[in-house]
Amino acid sequence: MQTLSKKDKTEFNKLQKRLRREVGKAIADYNMIEDGDKVMVCLSGGKDSYTMLDILLGLQKSAPVHFDLVAVNLDQKQPGFPEHVLPEYLQSINVPYHILERDTYSIVQDMVPEGKTTCGMCSRLRRGTLYAFAEQIQANKIALGHHRDDIIETLFLNMFYGGKLKAMPPKLLADSGRNILIRPMAYCQEEDIVQYAETKEFPIIPCNLCGSQENLQRQSIKQMLKDWEKLQPGRSEIIFRAIQNVAPSQLADTSLFDFNTLSINGIASLNIGDDGPLSPMKQTQVESWEPGAIS
Repeated sequence: MQTLSKKDKTEFNKLQKRLRREVGKAIADYNMIEDGDKVMVCLSGGKDSYTMLDILLGLQKSAPVHFDLVAVNLDQKQPGFPEHVLPEYLQSINVPYHILERDTYSIVQDMVPEGKTTCGMCSRLRRGTLYAFAEQIQANKIALGHHRDDIIETLFLNMFYGGKLKAMPPKLLADSGRNILIRPMAYCQEEDIVQYAETKEFPIIPCNLCGSQENLQRQSIKQMLKDWEKLQPGRSEIIFRAIQNVAPSQLADTSLFDFNTLSINGIASLNIGDDGPLSPMKQTQVESWEPGAIS
């Protein structure tokens, strides 16, 4: 940061303002954070969670409501995991934190066949641990670092591989009913987060457990979306807007829309036989035939 040129600093300030504006809007749109909330920020050591924490800390100072932030990291006992990095960083910025230790790495390695994707099981184990700890420390909100691109990718993953039309909601009540998950960066683009994290020089910790699995379905979807974006810039933004603008009556889910009881409820037109120039039937030729008719 200190070595940036005047021009680069100006560009970074624009980037920071954009991210703060997008996070602030998402929080407001979905009422993610309220007065008195205790927000558990899930910190993995990746660019997304570092950026989320940094932006939330900035908003905390100017927000019209009071809320507390506590950082939580789950040490999954991956070989070579640098245990000192996160505590040192969080202490340097004076943020309270908890480091949880659970050997989910060994569990995943034992239960997932060689060559198969480990992400699903790893994610379930991680969520279960974090949700339980949130209850223990009485954190009523759990902040996750998913961004707009994650949400769009998940939409297509579920469509192509799961046969479901669903993504990641910006705010979610967990199945247990005891945790509320929020995604403050739901409106943020990944490319902005990458640039922000690089400029801030966050001490990034790579995920050695799943990062080497090059053939993940998500990587395929990510590449597809990148190709689409090259062909038609702005397509990802349009897709995200579609997630926010759902018309159940135009889909086919009978649990969302009552197709069975549909009936005509409009008033019959009084101008069906109208001979005016704009009459639909005035401009339409009709050729009819019925069986048995004399030709």
